[in-house]
Amino acid sequence: MNLETLKFPVGKFVKPESITKEIIDSAINEIENFPNFVKAEIQNLDENDLNLRYRPEGWTISQVVHHCADSHINSYMRFKLALTENLPTIKPYEESLWAELPDSKLSPFISLKLLEALHERWVFILKNLSDEDLNKEFIHPEQSEKISLKENILIYSWHCQHHLAHIKQAKVLRFE
Repeated sequence: MNLETLKFPVGKFVKPESITKEIIDSAINEIENFPNFVKAEIQNLDENDLNLRYRPEGWTISQVVHHCADSHINSYMRFKLALTENLPTIKPYEESLWAELPDSKLSPFISLKLLEALHERWVFILKNLSDEDLNKEFIHPEQSEKISLKENILIYSWHCQHHLAHIKQAKVLRFE
């Protein structure tokens, strides 16, 4: 496998030309089930397994789970900002540095609990968005573009699939 395939086992995110209700509903379903999928993948892993990497010099399984909690908290806040402010500019964060902070040494099961509660709240909001809400936008300063909430739902559905694939890949390829 080449490095690009190892980094993006489900491919890079591609925005569909048309975002239908069916596509949004499927993406919300993916987000809703993500914590259960992660739990199924990591529940029987020991400390050594949790320290496996999905690629050389990539994150460990534990770091991936912690990253998902960090990333999804940020996304949840971005949704709330877009729903309550007119075209807010969101704050990006240095995810690679966050992955090295002391809390990344905690058990990934702590972040899994966080993901479970967070996704319950987040999905409740997502399932109750009106068409008007879905079209609300925020500005991502690093990308210098407006991102609609309906697009961000798809981005985070992809994000769930992307990192779930990393966890599965680490278990198979077993990079240390």
